[in-house]
Amino acid sequence: MRGEFGGSEEGVQDLKERQHRVINRRVRALNMVSKRDIFDISGPLHLSSVNWKCPQHRRTVAASLVQSCYVLERDRQQNCLASEALAPAWWKFFHFELIRTLIDDADFSIFGAIFKFNPPISMQNSTMSDAPKFVIAFRGTITKKDSFARDITLDLHFIRNGLHKTSRSDIAMQAVRNVVSAVGNVNIWLAGHSLGSAMATFAGRNMAKTGHLLETFLFNPPFLSAPIERIKDKKVKQGLRIANSFFTAGLAIALKGRHEKSSEDSFTILSAWVPSLFVNPDDHICSEYIGYFDHRAKMEEIGVGSIERLATQNSIGDLFLSAFGKESEPLHLLPSANLTINMSPSPDFKTAHGIHQWWTPDANLQTKEYRYR
Repeated sequence: MRGEFGGSEEGVQDLKERQHRVINRRVRALNMVSKRDIFDISGPLHLSSVNWKCPQHRRTVAASLVQSCYVLERDRQQNCLASEALAPAWWKFFHFELIRTLIDDADFSIFGAIFKFNPPISMQNSTMSDAPKFVIAFRGTITKKDSFARDITLDLHFIRNGLHKTSRSDIAMQAVRNVVSAVGNVNIWLAGHSLGSAMATFAGRNMAKTGHLLETFLFNPPFLSAPIERIKDKKVKQGLRIANSFFTAGLAIALKGRHEKSSEDSFTILSAWVPSLFVNPDDHICSEYIGYFDHRAKMEEIGVGSIERLATQNSIGDLFLSAFGKESEPLHLLPSANLTINMSPSPDFKTAHGIHQWWTPDANLQTKEYRYR
């Protein structure tokens, strides 16, 4: 028997079954997709033309490229074909190309990516010289079974100040070195969110020590500390911070002794690197950065800046570790920064810690620069 279009009835039936399986797979994939991953629904569509001198535009592009790293990994986990992948829209909208994905050697998840800016000639404008040539972006923790275990392990390494000892950090660091070696450090951006911010911080610090100051965007970067910033009483909060500064400085002198000067020199070298930090007061993971920098200015005002300059480069936990021969620099303590605080109300922690808040056009943001001197 021949089918209507010349094929056998069995062949027509096989074709229908294959089409049915493809449709079912696409439906299942769409059901698993979060609307927050779909650029046409959740992306910064308002930014149709980028002014590369505008901090808001630069922040939006950096955050979008970080989001693309999340979507790249979720595309991989859901086995999305190229035609079904959601990630490309997040970089193609801004005329970037995906040069390389960064793969974790433990679980083979995508944790970052290298993007190259390649705009059409028609998009050239007077601000193009301020655009990045390359952006190296890192995602944070994904709570999906294919990557969750590895991401949580790395979160714990960060808490123990051991992120720099992991293979993911080695892969990230080598990728950054390769790009800088190939094109120089001019107009290369680092960007990350949450755990990815810690990865970008690690890479940025290491490059700064060698004289390569990379523009860096740290979204909701984790800060290891007691949640003093969440205390509502300002006098109590300030009193605790002053006491903590004197205790930390005293402990540093007692435990480090002659190493104190080299630690200060290292902090001074890093001070030329000024990463951009983006934090939300309702996000306890990063909100301590607000008090960390504000308290330094207050200590200068009351005439004990020298105490705070010593305290600000040390953490109590790492000081105790140094007493047992495990000395290392606390990754989260930064000499200088452009600190942006999102003062818009957050309905829940997920919103306060999310990456999407950083391209909302009507967000109430306050920015202040802090320099270590």
